[in-house]
Formats: sequence, C-alpha cells, structure tokens
Amino acid sequence: MLFNSIDFLLFFPVVTVFHFLLPHRVRWIWLLIASYFFYMCWNPKYVVLIALSTVITYLSGLLLDAAARVQDPVRRERLRRLWVALSFGLNLAILFFFKYFTFLLDNLSALAGLFGVTLRQPAFDLLLPVGISFYTFQALGYTMDVYRGALPAERNLFRYALFVSFFPQLVAGPIERSGNLLSQLYERHDFDPDHVRDGLLLMLWGMFEKIVVADRIAYLVTHVFGHYQELPGIASVLAVLLFGVQLYCDFAGYSDIARGAAEVLGFRLMVNFRQPYFARSTQDFWRRWHISLSTWFRDYLYIPLGGSRRGTAVKYRNLMVVQLVSGLWHGANWTYVVWGGLNGIYQVAGAALAPRRERICRYLHIRRENPFFRCISAAFIFLLYDFSLLFFRAPSLHTALSMGKRVLLHLEPFALRGPALYTIGLAEQQFHVLLWALLLLFLGDLLKERLGEVRPHLTRLPLPVRWTVYLAGLFIVLLFGMYGPGFSESQFIYFQF
Repeated sequence: MLFNSIDFLLFFPVVTVFHFLLPHRVRWIWLLIASYFFYMCWNPKYVVLIALSTVITYLSGLLLDAAARVQDPVRRERLRRLWVALSFGLNLAILFFFKYFTFLLDNLSALAGLFGVTLRQPAFDLLLPVGISFYTFQALGYTMDVYRGALPAERNLFRYALFVSFFPQLVAGPIERSGNLLSQLYERHDFDPDHVRDGLLLMLWGMFEKIVVADRIAYLVTHVFGHYQELPGIASVLAVLLFGVQLYCDFAGYSDIARGAAEVLGFRLMVNFRQPYFARSTQDFWRRWHISLSTWFRDYLYIPLGGSRRGTAVKYRNLMVVQLVSGLWHGANWTYVVWGGLNGIYQVAGAALAPRRERICRYLHIRRENPFFRCISAAFIFLLYDFSLLFFRAPSLHTALSMGKRVLLHLEPFALRGPALYTIGLAEQQFHVLLWALLLLFLGDLLKERLGEVRPHLTRLPLPVRWTVYLAGLFIVLLFGMYGPGFSESQFIYFQF
C-alpha cells in the first residue's frame, strides 16, 4: 500500500478515526493490527519475516536483561555478548539470504568463470521483502540499546511488535530509536486539533515532494537512462542532476508523509532530512541526509570501531568502512558499493583538507558565512554527491561508465536548446510545471533553513492568509500531481532497500 494511492487515502482516515474512538488501553492493539495489515498488503507471506525478527530481538532483550543480573562478572559479560551476537547473527542472516545471497552466487560464478570453471547455481526466485533493511536495523538498534543499558528490556511482546512494525515508518523509515518510539507507545494520545493540522500539513508537503516533483522528474530520468546512447552527453548530465533532486524529494517526501501521519495519531518521529543540499561540507551533508541511517551507523558501527578516538588513520578507515557498508545496505549491486566508496573518499578528503581550507580562507580573508561563499560551497557539495548518484541510479557499472564516457566524448552542451529539450521525457508544459515546482521546493527548503520548522510560523499568520496557503498547497498537489487514470502509482525508491 503506497502513501500516494487511493488505498492509503481510505486506509489512513479509518485507522485514525478508530484510533481516537477506541479506549486508550486498546489503541496500541488497533495500531498493531493496522500495521500488520498495512505490511501484508504487499506480500502476506513475508509477514513471517518481520514477525521472526521481532521475536528474535524481543527474546534477546529479555535474555540480555537476565544476563545483567548474573553475579559473576566474567560469565555475565560472556552471556551478554552471546545474546547480542545471536540477535545480530540471526537477523543479519535473514537479511543476507533475501538481499545478498543471489548477488554472492552471481559473483562467485563470475569469479569461477575467470578460471574456466562453471558453477551450477541453485534456482532461486526470491522477492525482496519490502522494508526489510529498515525494520531489521530498527530491531537491532533495540538489541544494542538494551545491551548498553540505555533502556530496560520490553516485557510486552505485542507492544514491542508495534514498535518494529509501526506502519507510517515501517517500510522506508525513519529508522526509529527504541528510546524515542517505544516509550511513546505507553503514552496517552488524545485527539489534538493542532497535531492533526500540523501532521496533515507535513503530509501535504511530502505529497508535493513526491507526486509533483519526484514523480515528474522520474519520467525524464528514466527516459535518459534508457536511451543515453542515442542522446547527447548533456542529456545524461541533466538527468543525473535532476536525479539528485528526484531521490531527495522521493525519500524526504516519504519521510515527511510518515512523520505527518504519525503526528496526526499523536506520535513524534525523528526528522530524517534537514535541507541536505544546503550543506557546505561532506560531513555536514551526512548530518542532514537520511539522518536516521547516518546516526545508526555512527552509534552502532563507527563508534564501536573506534570512531575518531584512535588516531587519524583509524578515523579515516572507519569513515570508509561505514560508507562502504552503507552502500551495501542500499542494495546488492556493485554500483552501490562504488557509490558508498565515492562518498567515503569525499568524507576522508574533506576531513583531511579541512585545516588547509581554513588556512586558505584566513589568508584570503574569506568569511565562511559570506552568502556567496556559502552558495559556492553548497553547489560544490551537491555536484560531488550528484556525481556519485550516477552509480546509484545506473543498473550496472557498465551503464554508469558508458554514460560517463558519452558525456566526455559527446557532451554537445547546446544540443538541448529549444524544442529538443522537450524530447527527452517531459513535454514542454510538463517541463515548465517542473521548473515552477523546483522553485517552490527551493523556497520551502530555504525557509526551513532560515526559520527551522515552518509550520509554527505559518499557523501564526492571519486566518485568511493561512487558509489561502493551505488551499493553494492542496490545489497544487491535486492539479499538478502525477496520479489518476493512466498513471501507475510510482513506488518510493527506498522501498527496494
């Protein structure tokens, strides 16, 4: 069930109405039923996997809690490490089998072929379970939090199951922390008109990002990536640049709809994007982009590896490891590994060159807060990240390298002048709509960058102005959104991860 579908348009109001009509003590049960129904709309049989992950991590929490009471310190630590290792081992084994096993076999077969050996691969027809990487990491985060003593083990299996499966953020995040969401499942969430209004506004903005901007860009990007050999290199450049915006609007749009839906129900989910294309360094970018995953890797991988505490070389190694693992987390393809590796190199280079940049700025009397300097820095970081997205979007390394080669040999920078621009996936009218939508997107992110949360400022406007903004936003989404007869709802990009 997609957020941008008629099914969700019917599902969410029904869930919300019954959520507030039911007595407080049983609301969480209703949300658990709704969450499992929401997940089963994709493939009912894979509900077994999320249930299995839930049971494994739930039991690991209880066992860790019991081990903490063992008197002998050596035995206590041995048991604690055993239970956390089993939890991680079993969950990652499930994730590996469904997401990476075929990838491993293909690469072993290719490697064997280099030596003239033919491997007979077993026939597998595995469908990747929607959101498996997200709910697996959320459940494993709970295991680590209990292991570290950050929170006690949850005793109620079904309430814990709701934490793992909470439908707004189940299939594409944010990857919630147990210390935030699990505790909210015990709080009373009465109907609050302000929460409902703010949640609906956030959902509306997310819909704008998804169906007005991202889905419109998708037509051009898909066309160019499918026909790049027939097009001038400048078309590939434009497609990759726009894919950076598409990916941002697609994923940030999902996160905003998820946060808004949760807010309507009275829950607070973490912010997952904070205007990443305004970042002025690679480190700043990853503090703004997919924050729930970046902080997960920071807390549960980077810091346990030693973080930056063991010297510069170890710090750089850890940055590379995190980015490479992040690449693999996104998918079983060497393109994602290259994407992760490039961003690891960016981070290492950014950290290594930071002192030199500071000296140059001081020598040239450049103020880093100068608006022009900030714009140049943000544009440079965007272009760096956008280049890595060539590999993220391409179906294979061969395609990515071929596109890059075509850009170098057949750039033809003026080939898309005039009517030619409207032959690469978007007609003239649609292209003009996209330009206006991008302007609105930029202004919206600029307001958030300057003001922080925009909604409190919006609700303080005079009533006529406020409702004019509300209705204008609804009008834009309904009139210019990509949906309706003849249009297949575009799946969110991160559902495949």
